[in-house]
Amino acid sequence: MTDPVPRRSALWLLGGAITVAAAATGGLPVPAHAHRSRGPADRGAGPRVERLVARLTLDEKISLLHGAPDPAPLGQAGYVPGVKRLGIPPLRLADGPAGVRVTARATALPAPVLLAAAFDPELARRYGQVIGREGRALGQDVLLSPMVNLIRTPYAGRNFETFGEDPLLAADLVAAEIEGIQGEGLIATVKHYALNNQEQDRTSIDARADERTLHETELRGFEAAVAARTGSVMGAYNKVNGTFACENRTLLTGVLRDRWGFDGWVMTDWFAAHSTARALTAGLDMEMPDGTYIGTALKAAVRDGSVPERYVDRAVRRILAVMDRFGLLDGSAPPRPDRDARAGAAVAREVAEAGATLLRNESGTLPLTGGDSIAVIGPTGSLPFVGGGGSAHVVPDRATSPLTEIRARATDGTPVSYAPGEDLFGRPLPPDALTPGLDAEDRGVDAGRTWTYDGTLTVPDADEWTFVLHFSGDPASRPKVLLDDEDLFPMAPGFGEYFMGGLVTAAPDGLTVRRRTLDLAAGPHRLRITAEGGTAGQRFRLRRITGATRAADVDEAVRAARAARQVVLFAYEDATEGQDRTTLALPGNQERLIEAVTAANPRTTVVLNTSSATSMPWLGRTGAVLQMYYPGQEGAAATAAVLFGDRDPGGRLTQTFPADDDHHPTAADPLRYPGVDGVQEYSEGVHIGHRWYDARGVRPLFPFGHGLSYTSFSYGGLTARRDGRGVRVSFTVRNTGRRGGIAVPQVYVGPSPDLELDQPVRVLGGYRRLALAAGERRRVTVRVTERTLSSWDAGRHDWVLGTGRRMVWVGASSADLRLRVSAEVASG
Repeated sequence: MTDPVPRRSALWLLGGAITVAAAATGGLPVPAHAHRSRGPADRGAGPRVERLVARLTLDEKISLLHGAPDPAPLGQAGYVPGVKRLGIPPLRLADGPAGVRVTARATALPAPVLLAAAFDPELARRYGQVIGREGRALGQDVLLSPMVNLIRTPYAGRNFETFGEDPLLAADLVAAEIEGIQGEGLIATVKHYALNNQEQDRTSIDARADERTLHETELRGFEAAVAARTGSVMGAYNKVNGTFACENRTLLTGVLRDRWGFDGWVMTDWFAAHSTARALTAGLDMEMPDGTYIGTALKAAVRDGSVPERYVDRAVRRILAVMDRFGLLDGSAPPRPDRDARAGAAVAREVAEAGATLLRNESGTLPLTGGDSIAVIGPTGSLPFVGGGGSAHVVPDRATSPLTEIRARATDGTPVSYAPGEDLFGRPLPPDALTPGLDAEDRGVDAGRTWTYDGTLTVPDADEWTFVLHFSGDPASRPKVLLDDEDLFPMAPGFGEYFMGGLVTAAPDGLTVRRRTLDLAAGPHRLRITAEGGTAGQRFRLRRITGATRAADVDEAVRAARAARQVVLFAYEDATEGQDRTTLALPGNQERLIEAVTAANPRTTVVLNTSSATSMPWLGRTGAVLQMYYPGQEGAAATAAVLFGDRDPGGRLTQTFPADDDHHPTAADPLRYPGVDGVQEYSEGVHIGHRWYDARGVRPLFPFGHGLSYTSFSYGGLTARRDGRGVRVSFTVRNTGRRGGIAVPQVYVGPSPDLELDQPVRVLGGYRRLALAAGERRRVTVRVTERTLSSWDAGRHDWVLGTGRRMVWVGASSADLRLRVSAEVASG
């Protein structure tokens, strides 16, 4: 059953750049029950919910407020048992930033940061539709997504899971994606509320931001999610202004409920609860994944009177009200659909192509030309790079390598060679270096048995060695390897060990991979290995990469580059939840590889499968740089389509790329990042992302909004007129090249002369994504809303319109502003 009448999106309330129609498209129907619209009077629990609350015992109520083991697990993240006697079904909760994370295969979509690069809320809605349909098809009821935390530091390990650094763009996209998810009948959970902008010390850091900074930056996306009627909100691990987010009354009640009118439920992030009475009374409703605090402890607190039972009823009522809204209590939810893998794959490829961002293109390096030989270089050229690790990992339906797709696309007989350039998985240990002799290439240990080795590794020459351990089973059960009595692969603290995942932490045959690099002196080194078979047996191998093998790999790549007319070099970074990056530089030996290959052949295109901003000291030697982030299961085909010019690179950066590690908003002060003595200060205030570069006059490597096309565009005819309490901006965009292409004109607005506040030099006011044929001209109108023109007044605890004459710019990025005019903003 579909809803034949498109709805107007809540985007116009918050973003103002675009209005999205939520009609079903792409073979992904929108269940009508999920579109029920309620006014303010009926946004609470209905009669059915009230009857259920009255009939539930205290034990039954509490069982709905925390996670529990699933009697029939599907590989999802969490489970909440229902109450069978009253017809309340259980809830299964799956991770889902880039697809549904369960044991079964699902459509592995491009990372959200790549979706965001398309600057297209309608595409975000369709992205959400794929996840929504698949979540229900795969037996799930709640999606732990989307993530709307802003990119504040380029080091954050989960930057690829979110939409970028700009509050307006994030608000537009999160609202659209939620509409898509929930339109399919899956309950969305926006996360992580709030200020969860880094992984380092995420469970303990106290993120301190003033009221204005909160409302004008991080909270705008969450407010948009509430306006889009997200069913659930996930509280963050960290503290916010001294209080853990999951028991922060100001956030959970004062802002979320009282100010925004949120009518869903709030759950913790996994193991993020810290109290019983304090959390429940502050506004928390559900603890995940168990009931450490909101389980037996809650029952005791109700019995002794320290927690009035009305708080339990309130939380139960909020959960059941959302379930009722989605037809889960009265059986009105439509049957679970079948997966439509073909439709999902089509959207995955469309998103990957739409978000492909061309950062540099000199002397017509791209598109690739047929007939001219091509050398593909880089380990990720021959391995499918689908997505990041941690809770974002999805088991894809299929995934091919870029090398396969490039060869398939070069159908005119163009020769395509390949050289890895870097060894990710190591070479076998030299047998003659081990005493007693040992074949460490493929060892098996039976269940219940223990295998040990105690010998000597002799290093012929002083060199840098990377030991590479491949192993099966749980990370905690991996073999213990000691070199000169040092444990080479100790367990990472906290959850980090279990969140590792993705490309370079898994061998091609599926074994988990860990690495350790040491400078070894020539001579003997004691090597001890202990492997436990456990209950299921153990399989492992120990390998090595040395300075000598690295040099040989680079030499092979240089020879391939010299022998080819065109080079496509794939570079990678495998980011994951649970840990931050430590540098903007590419990991491993990649910088050396790029420098050597570009010196050998200047017609080298570097394709980046990276999570976030990357420093590029090698940039000037390249012919082109194409940013593909984590492109999903169809990413290789999409990359080939863009490289050969079958598709115009339509993406634009949603995060500023700093020039280096010393020139970005969180580089100046360790209190900003990663924090000092457990405290982190958002002292940049409202100057987040591109706003900071403008305020400080710092030139980035690439600005926010940057991205090139295979054609060119001109802008003209700018007008900006008052439109109520907003501004209507109109201009003309013309394709001045010889081929069709994608333009993404952006509107920026300057500060108000009437507000005595520290305002940004300019803010993003709106944008539009345009597909223009060669020579085509189009008149564009973007409405900058009252919200975008307003600032938060901490004295009034409210928004205040920034009146007066304000500058309006239109351009191709935050630094490429081609048109300018002023407009009057008035409150009347």
